[in-house]
Amino acid sequence: MRIDLHAHSNASDGTDSPAELVAAALAAGLDVVALTDHDTVAGYGEATAALAGTGLTLVPGAELSCRVGEISMHLLAYLFDPAEPEFAAERDAVRGDRFRRGRAIVERCRELGAPISWEQVERIAGEGSVGRPHIASALVEAGVVATVSDAFTADWLANGGRADVRKHETDPVTAVRLVRAAGGVPVFAHPGAVKRGQTVSDQVIADLAAAGLAALEVDHMDHDEPTRAHLRGLAGELGLLVTGSSDYHGHRKTVRLGEWTTDPAVYEALVAQASGAKPITG
Repeated sequence: MRIDLHAHSNASDGTDSPAELVAAALAAGLDVVALTDHDTVAGYGEATAALAGTGLTLVPGAELSCRVGEISMHLLAYLFDPAEPEFAAERDAVRGDRFRRGRAIVERCRELGAPISWEQVERIAGEGSVGRPHIASALVEAGVVATVSDAFTADWLANGGRADVRKHETDPVTAVRLVRAAGGVPVFAHPGAVKRGQTVSDQVIADLAAAGLAALEVDHMDHDEPTRAHLRGLAGELGLLVTGSSDYHGHRKTVRLGEWTTDPAVYEALVAQASGAKPITG
């Protein structure tokens, strides 16, 4: 089995529609793909409808925005009950603040000399929840940077960068507990991604493990081999599972679906922990 547990559609900041993501997963030879849009479950219906007759398994999920002090981090949540009210309210709070933050970032970019507009960013985002990748795409369109990745530097959109604006983000221990209370399974996304900014300490990861964290996403494009080795060792010490995922965003990033995958035994162990929802097979 080939299993990719981290992929985005245009319900957040990917470029594929949920149905196109399903088609891309099939073309990539995947057996299982997780839909993990940022702070939203809006893509579930379209993705589920696209599964019919494919044999592909969809893992419903989301990627949550969290913060420890001045450090932003992301938590993947799988197979939770999307209607559970407390967790749903927190996702709404995070998603709602994206609009305010997005407008503020665009204004900062303009103050720094970037000829972009909010209308341009809204056009790029379409029906999706506006995020920094949409603003990065606007910077590419305007010729300010060459690629989306080039926008995520201290000069522009990186955490703490000149154009960055802080948004509402959930305390990660609280987030882990919310996911568990909704019957879901929490996994720390790309915990060693130093290219994105400062990362949390091993002690923070230990605290999350004590709160109910299930796994670390180790095999990821933003982790070099020493980082992966360290995270595998830490996961072993803390009794956490280890996953691998592409973090696919369509053509907004160069990574391919299935470029990194999760071991089938680990996948089964994660599914066994869930009580809020089940994987869906077409």
